[in-house]
Amino acid sequence: QVQLVESGGGLVQPGGSLRLSCAVSGSIFSINHMGWYRQAPGKERELVVSDNRNSGTNYADFVKGRFTFSRDNAKNTVYLQMNSLKPEDTAVYYCNAEVYFRDSGKVDYLDAWGKGILVTVSS
Repeated sequence: QVQLVESGGGLVQPGGSLRLSCAVSGSIFSINHMGWYRQAPGKERELVVSDNRNSGTNYADFVKGRFTFSRDNAKNTVYLQMNSLKPEDTAVYYCNAEVYFRDSGKVDYLDAWGKGILVTVSS
C-alpha cells in the first residue's frame, strides 16, 4: 500500500551536483520521520540525513555544508540536493520513511524503504 520511489541518481564528476528525489505514494495518513541513507560497496548502510517533526533535520558530519534536505509535504516528496560531490560519496542511496497509512478502515504503520538509486562520483 505504500511505495517509495527514488530518482535523480547517475554519474557525476567530482565537484559536481545531483538532486535526488523520493516520492511516497499510497493511502498516506501521515509521514513522521523521513531520511536518506547510503551504502557504498563493501560497507554498511549509513545515515546521511534524517528529518522528523520533533528533532528537525540532522545531517551526518561527512555531508554537512554540502548536502541539503528538503521536503514537500503537499507532494509527499523529499529531496536531497548534493553539491561538491566527492568520489567517496559514491554509493546506493536509499530513501526511508515512517508512514502511517489507511488500510481497510484503520490506520497502520510501516517503516518503508525505497529500492535505492546509484550515485557514482568519478572523473
